[in-house]
Amino acid sequence: MLQDRTALITGSVGGIGFATAQALARLGCNVMLNGFAPPEVIAARVADLEALGVRAVHHPADLRDPAQIAALVEATVTTFGGPDILVNNAVVRSFAPIEDFDPAAWDEALAVNLSAPFHTIRLALRGMKARGWGRIVNLASIYGMFATVDRVDYVTTKTALIGLTRAVALEVARTGVTCNAVCPGTVLTPAIERRLRGEMQRDGTGFDDAAATFLATRQPSRRFVAEDNVAALIAFLCGPQAADINGAAMPIDGAWAAGR
Repeated sequence: MLQDRTALITGSVGGIGFATAQALARLGCNVMLNGFAPPEVIAARVADLEALGVRAVHHPADLRDPAQIAALVEATVTTFGGPDILVNNAVVRSFAPIEDFDPAAWDEALAVNLSAPFHTIRLALRGMKARGWGRIVNLASIYGMFATVDRVDYVTTKTALIGLTRAVALEVARTGVTCNAVCPGTVLTPAIERRLRGEMQRDGTGFDDAAATFLATRQPSRRFVAEDNVAALIAFLCGPQAADINGAAMPIDGAWAAGR
């Protein structure tokens, strides 16, 4: 369905990013990976994708640096002819009340979570328009739709990313390009698993009990959102059936947003 297309996915050596790479590769899409990991992990990720019958390359661009972002997009053009699909997935986050929030962490979050998507879109869009086809998907968050405490960088950048999505969608509405945001709820990331392990140790509970307590104030489904399901939604938005979905901010959150 996406044969001869190329996807550039930031933050894609693990988690939702790599699950998305796999989902798109299964549809015949070549992949430009990006992110930090040991060389053996990166080599394994590339091999996993190529085993699906597509071409895959990794670029180590640091998304805090606009010059490296430009090099990443240019490498995608040089290697594959350009990104037809752009998935802005990379993210950083910190936890602290605003009066204690590290200004350097704030600046880093703005750079990676918001400015990097601006730059990748800015640099990729001309080629997409020239080809008359493109898909941009920005990984926002349920916290782009409402706020929480002690995460001012994450809430702010994810909310702004939805605004960026809408602005771009209007600009590309007649070009064959779409731009949408996906807003996952709580995915069982390594960071959340570490948090649950700490609560288990502190309270003497098992994993299932710790997870149930954690999810009780979040997703009405009472289960974590699966990475593969987020990836499947992204893949759908990149396909031909989603041509009329543009400017959407789509929750995938077990009905969490519905109860707000």
